[in-house]
Amino acid sequence: MNKFLLISFLLVFNWLFAQAQPAERRMTREEYIETYKDDAIREMLKSGVPASITLAQGILESGNGNSPLAVYGKNHFGVKCHKGWTGESMRLDDDEKNECFRKYETVYESYQDHSAFLTTRGRYSFLFDLKITDYKGWAKGLKKAGYATNPKYANMLIMLIEKNNLSQYDNYAKVPPRKLKKKREPSKGLAVKKVSTQIRLHNNIKYVKAKAGDTFYGIADSHEMNLWQILRYNDLNKGDVLNVGDVIYLQPKKSKSKEDFHIIQEGESMRDISQLYGVKLKKLYKKNLLIVGTQPNVGDKIFLRKKKK
Repeated sequence: MNKFLLISFLLVFNWLFAQAQPAERRMTREEYIETYKDDAIREMLKSGVPASITLAQGILESGNGNSPLAVYGKNHFGVKCHKGWTGESMRLDDDEKNECFRKYETVYESYQDHSAFLTTRGRYSFLFDLKITDYKGWAKGLKKAGYATNPKYANMLIMLIEKNNLSQYDNYAKVPPRKLKKKREPSKGLAVKKVSTQIRLHNNIKYVKAKAGDTFYGIADSHEMNLWQILRYNDLNKGDVLNVGDVIYLQPKKSKSKEDFHIIQEGESMRDISQLYGVKLKKLYKKNLLIVGTQPNVGDKIFLRKKKK
């Protein structure tokens, strides 16, 4: 009898002790927006994905940064491992049991991977033809492209954006400085890296012109981008040579141009036209009913907006 009472007492004590422990503090929506808005803007200026869309997806997918995947995996967008993922991962039940999700060292890596996910998958390419301020078009387009299975996904994003005035972040013209916990002075004798290349805009796409001494890697590093982004956005291969004056896009090119057509001049290739007007090379071939890799003749008319009939 005494043994039974002792066990009962211990069980009750443990229950009371557990109830007395303070619950882990959850991040509010306002705190989430304030914490990650700069990262969303930074990614918008690099990739072309509206900051309002990134923030709304982060809020929705991570539960304001409080989901187990966000807390323990720093994964704010529910990105699964997919084929080819070699980084760390964690297992959670989602559409199926014990599914593999990507795990990051920092939340910003999750934001970067979200941008890469949208810019490197063909089914989302049409979204980059929309204006960066067209958050409604982006929300509906993400649902149409199959980003989420919830039939109300687009409306949920739009509601989050409008309720929290997230569209204000789509109008930023420059990258806000990253917030550092401790400011360090540069060591004597070391040059401080500065981005002196002027960023220009064509067909609503940011680009720079290569200067003497520039390299593909150097341009990518100066604008806090990955080398693969520079190569992909500009239809380049690793062995290609960078020449002074070359146009290097910092965002994906569009599917069409404001101009209707271009007449081929001596020495011009299809890639030259792609770079000149900021139109994706594959789209140019498709619009003009040409086999990929073939080159036009001098005097040929290359359609830039509508498909050749």
